[in-house]
Amino acid sequence: MSNFSYKQARTNEDSSSDSDSPIIIDNKLYADITQNEPHTISLTSFILGIILGVFIGLFPTLRFKSINFYIIALSLFHFLEYYITAKYNPGKVHSDSFLLFGNGKEYLGAHTFALLECLMEYAFWPQSKRTEGIRYYIVFIGVILTIFGQYIRTLAMKTAAQSFSHIIKRKKENNHVLVTYGLYSMFRHPSYFGFFWWAIGLQLVLLNPLSLIVFTLVLWKFFNQRIKVEEKYLISFFGNDYINYKKHTNVWIPFIN
Repeated sequence: MSNFSYKQARTNEDSSSDSDSPIIIDNKLYADITQNEPHTISLTSFILGIILGVFIGLFPTLRFKSINFYIIALSLFHFLEYYITAKYNPGKVHSDSFLLFGNGKEYLGAHTFALLECLMEYAFWPQSKRTEGIRYYIVFIGVILTIFGQYIRTLAMKTAAQSFSHIIKRKKENNHVLVTYGLYSMFRHPSYFGFFWWAIGLQLVLLNPLSLIVFTLVLWKFFNQRIKVEEKYLISFFGNDYINYKKHTNVWIPFIN
């Protein structure tokens, strides 16, 4: 007979507790179904899959292919946020792991602004979106940054596994370890690094000058503040081990130490 137990923590992103409520069967963690209602997960995945399929299908026909790439990248990003968490960190996965709505109005507003800027510039100043001359190289760099950023973030989540969380940990758990190998031997916060350059890359792909500035400033401020807060907790969790680790690694986001 399987050894079955249930562990629950109060859910509040702004409190000292976290929303990790895994089910443990034969010493293996499984997602809590109350946090992962099948109809919500399947419907969200279905919608992301439809959007992804439609824009892949439209890729050969639309003249301004950067829009296709943008929507495809967004769909893949949000799917992978849930999928990688579910596969490598099932104790912490829940419906908000898609990061579709949990990032707040600012996140949705930023992407809406980016799309509106792109479409308006394309409508009133179409030559600004033609991928020729130097603009071709800007889009190329954007594609590389987007793919590279997504790869780094996904690999970071996989490497950290149970030590990764979408919310800042304010209390050390039994399975929370200091990860210093793999990507973490070169990047102190590889998931943040990946997200930052993924987002910047997308604005380069869209040839969005205004959104590029906005995304850069907003993301830099967000990660600068978040890293400062998170590292205070990490030092309290791991003491000198984290202080020494911090001395030998970089964030690799400009002007964030």
